[in-house]
Amino acid sequence: MANDARVTVLAGGVGGAKLAHGMELAEADLTVVVNTADDVELHGLAISPDLDTVTYTLAGLADDVRGWGLAGETYVTLDAMRRLGEDTWFTLGDKDLATHVVRTARLRAGATLTEVTAQITASLGVRSRLLPMTDDLVATVVETADGPLGFQEYFVARQHRDEVLGLTFVGAEQAAPAPGVLDAVSGADLLVVAPSNPFLSIAPVLAVPGVRDALASSTARRVAVSPIIGGRALKGPAASVLASLGHDVSALGVARLYVGLVDVMCIDETDRDLAPAIEALGLEVLVTDTVMGGAEGRERLARELLATASA
Repeated sequence: MANDARVTVLAGGVGGAKLAHGMELAEADLTVVVNTADDVELHGLAISPDLDTVTYTLAGLADDVRGWGLAGETYVTLDAMRRLGEDTWFTLGDKDLATHVVRTARLRAGATLTEVTAQITASLGVRSRLLPMTDDLVATVVETADGPLGFQEYFVARQHRDEVLGLTFVGAEQAAPAPGVLDAVSGADLLVVAPSNPFLSIAPVLAVPGVRDALASSTARRVAVSPIIGGRALKGPAASVLASLGHDVSALGVARLYVGLVDVMCIDETDRDLAPAIEALGLEVLVTDTVMGGAEGRERLARELLATASA
């Protein structure tokens, strides 16, 4: 596929950010539709973790060691807040706080999240287009043995130790896709479901009315990249959530979730033996190295995904 191919990536978190970076390196005309059901208000600030992870990565500012936040971060403000008695379980660095302060001020002044995201990405030199899945409030609620938990309480405060018994995306049914989202899905040459958590990152995007149908009916080449390699997730609770919700913890288990939504399932070399079973689902299979360790690996995987569109 030509380098100016219109590519839309559905993403959340670190895996989505790395793949989006690879697409930029491959010079794709890129739009990233990002999960916002992880968003939270803390200390009076509107925080959008997945949007910020993708933004910082594409801006070349991300802390690649931690996989989130900004490189060279300091925590003077957080330490001062702690001394003043604030509960600081959610780590916010000084430079990261600036993003949240600006976002909150602009939202309170009447801008939409889409508009604010465009302003922030432009200010940081991001070439690609980042779209929140919706400008409306949607919140992931995690059902656990101790009762329902807000996503960040489950994920950060409790370090995703709780068994996930169910998920609810509060507000999703009443939400509208953010401006440009449906056009980005329907007008793409290549649609990619990033190697993000299928339940915690991708499912909220698909829960926004119109998005799942747009993906299902798209005439673009549609590819999903498995976040599970050799029965394990490289990062985060994808494997444990698959298991607790009754799904096979494998690339095959992920493929079953995307039947009818994608044409091609991209799996790691480690899982090559699963290819026949995935093909039996009616999907094509791309077997390759899906571990995106650095810029070279990200670009290589992106170019392989781009090549599937002209196969």
